[in-house]
Amino acid sequence: MTGEEGLPRPRGLSTWTTRRWLRVGVAASLVVLALLGVTGAWILERTASLSRELVDVKSPALTTSIRLESTLLNQETGIRGYGLTGTAEFLVPYQRGLTEQETSTTRLAELLRDDPTGLRDLKAVEDAVEAWQERIARPIAASPPGTPPPLATERAADAKGLFDTLRTAMADQQEKLQVDRANAREDLFAVLRLRNWVFSAIALVIVALAGLVFEALRRGITAPLEQLGADARAITGGDFEHPITPTGPADLRRLGAEVDSMRQRLVRELAFTEEARLRLDAQAADLRRSNAELEQFAYVASHDLQEPLRKVSSFTQLLQRRYGGQLDAKADQYIDFAVDGANRMQTLINDLLDFSRVGRVHHTHQSVDLDTVMDRALSALSVSVEESGAVVTRDALPNLIADPTQMGMLWQNLLGNAVKFRRPGETPKIHVSAEREGDLWRFAVTDNGIGIAPEYAAKVFVIFQRLHTKDVYNGSGIGLAMCKKIVEFHGGTIGIDPEHADGTRVVFTLAAAPPESAEQETVEPAADRDGEERES
Repeated sequence: MTGEEGLPRPRGLSTWTTRRWLRVGVAASLVVLALLGVTGAWILERTASLSRELVDVKSPALTTSIRLESTLLNQETGIRGYGLTGTAEFLVPYQRGLTEQETSTTRLAELLRDDPTGLRDLKAVEDAVEAWQERIARPIAASPPGTPPPLATERAADAKGLFDTLRTAMADQQEKLQVDRANAREDLFAVLRLRNWVFSAIALVIVALAGLVFEALRRGITAPLEQLGADARAITGGDFEHPITPTGPADLRRLGAEVDSMRQRLVRELAFTEEARLRLDAQAADLRRSNAELEQFAYVASHDLQEPLRKVSSFTQLLQRRYGGQLDAKADQYIDFAVDGANRMQTLINDLLDFSRVGRVHHTHQSVDLDTVMDRALSALSVSVEESGAVVTRDALPNLIADPTQMGMLWQNLLGNAVKFRRPGETPKIHVSAEREGDLWRFAVTDNGIGIAPEYAAKVFVIFQRLHTKDVYNGSGIGLAMCKKIVEFHGGTIGIDPEHADGTRVVFTLAAAPPESAEQETVEPAADRDGEERES
């Protein structure tokens, strides 16, 4: 039989999970602690009970009995003195003793209510007191004062015998109370000794239980986790071939097996990734070489086209100036077509060169004041702005770390399009807004022109994509594509706001600082420099 991780499944307690071990351990610990608690509570209750019995019953009972005996002795002394002298002052101790006697007997009855033997002894004392009171004390006390009562002399022998009986009853009672108190003290001391032993044993058991729990946790949880952590650290250090040995409870072994399975998969993925990286490096080298060759070819071809194109344009213009109106209408039309085609071809090549230079030639990142850049762009567009009567407003624009040439191209294309695609018979109104959004600046160029249908919102940013023929609106179809390339090069995005219906709103974002990849300096190819020299 195998476990979930594919390893042989052990039998017995080894199949227990950490949760099960913890549940069993906690339950056993709670049972032991409950037994210890019950034992300790019983010992404490027994100690408290014996202490209450000794302090609240036995000792007060003996003390009250001694006080009762003293009270009776005071009564006997007063009665004897009154019997010998007939003086009323001797009756004062007797009368006060009666009150104290009543109080003492009542207190003893309360203290000894749970002690039948003690109540019998108290009853014997009360009977002896009653016999002495009835036979001796009350009759003598009732005699008139002034002369010794004859009854005292007549009953002197009875008085002695009855009071001796009373003394004997009191002595028996006190002796038993003393024995009871001594026994209670001995029981209390025995329970206290037992309490000390029991609590010492409880302390030892708790210490042993804590040690057992800590050792079980160490062996069952912390040690396997430390081993797993050490294996994981070895793998993290680069030793991906280091195996992970599952140990501990079933769930920790399963975790170790899963981690080892993940390690094996990572080893396979790393091997595959390394192989793919080598292939990608080779392909990247091929692409860099191919791109360099294509760039060299494109720039050489573009610049080399300039010279014959200038010749074609120059000679067709000469033909137009020299023979215009001398040939028939068809010939004039053909010459116009040739001049227009040559001019548009030259414009297209220049636009392509500008498009390819974005992020490659113009790459000087510095602090740029966009207000100043926009002023220059408006100055370059001053003729078209004046002819159209366009009204351009703007918010305060920020300073960014960017390429100033590219920023100029961006604003010139956006503002130029807003002026170009105006509504016939309506004054163009253009507004430029700017607001901060986190790490980016959000800009919007809003106009009241002819607008862009939503289905063409993405198409207009593709190079050479035109929504109108060249007869209606001139241009090469590269402007917005160049804007998109400039914005993305500076870490932003650009798009058409679909919610703006009255005209067009181009919304784009620019980072306050360019991406790291854009900060790497790019050297202009020699062909481009040569071409510019030839073009100039």
